Amino acid sequence: MFIDRNINARAPALVPAAIHRSRGRPAKQVILTLLAGVLIALILFFLVLPTLIIIPMSLSTTSYLQFPPQGITLKWYVAYFVDPDWMAATWFSLRIAVATSVTATVVGTMTSLAVVRGDMPLKGALHALSLGPMIVPHIVLGVALYLVFSPLHLTGTFIGFLIGHTVLGVPFVVITVTAALQRLDPALELAALNCGANRTQTFSHVTLPNIAPGVASGAVFSFLASFDEATVAFFISDVGGKSIGRKMFEDIDFNLTPVIAAASTVIVLSSLFLIGFVQLLSKSGNPKNPAGEHL
Repeated sequence: MFIDRNINARAPALVPAAIHRSRGRPAKQVILTLLAGVLIALILFFLVLPTLIIIPMSLSTTSYLQFPPQGITLKWYVAYFVDPDWMAATWFSLRIAVATSVTATVVGTMTSLAVVRGDMPLKGALHALSLGPMIVPHIVLGVALYLVFSPLHLTGTFIGFLIGHTVLGVPFVVITVTAALQRLDPALELAALNCGANRTQTFSHVTLPNIAPGVASGAVFSFLASFDEATVAFFISDVGGKSIGRKMFEDIDFNLTPVIAAASTVIVLSSLFLIGFVQLLSKSGNPKNPAGEHL
């Protein structure tokens, strides 16, 4: 009875304290979540700020880079599109990026199939080797490619750029296609084989349609990796074949005008458009129901 009376006496004081603690914990969590969100937003804004500043600088009326701009004009965009050197570098980079997207997609998809579906030794080594260009610094790759291409007279050529940029684009395709293959149920492919389809028919009618979003995403990323690549292009380009990255480097040294900001804005907007396209592909490739439920 003595214990019971103590508990009853302390109960009115314990209940409000328990209620206060239960209410305080969610409040602290909300505050911490808000602080974390604000911190992340500030970090992302700091990272994006240089890119955002380029856009108003490309609209400045002055003949030099200035922020904030003194006025608004589109003459630097006109100068970019009518300048033959800028257009030659842009079209050269565009042709290389399209070709790189095709070759890197084919090579990367074949590599992913060998790693995920193949029965071969040293698959881990092959996977690591295919991702190597993403890990090795680009300046090292640029020097190595220059030392190899220079005796073969491949510097500044379309083939030289295609080989170099394909090496850089393959890892992006391997990552996206490997992820798509790992999500695909192998039973679907085995069912097609059991029904009489050969390997080619199984890939074209079963495997490829299911991993198409991953293949397309890898193709877009390899295109972007080629089009706006500057470090390797600086080593393997020359006067005859010059990418837009090399052209921007040269103008920064000898002709620093808002045309560079206009060209940068065009590249940024193109990249954002393609990244948005990749996001649409990702959403279309992740339906609510698994692939096998509606087949």
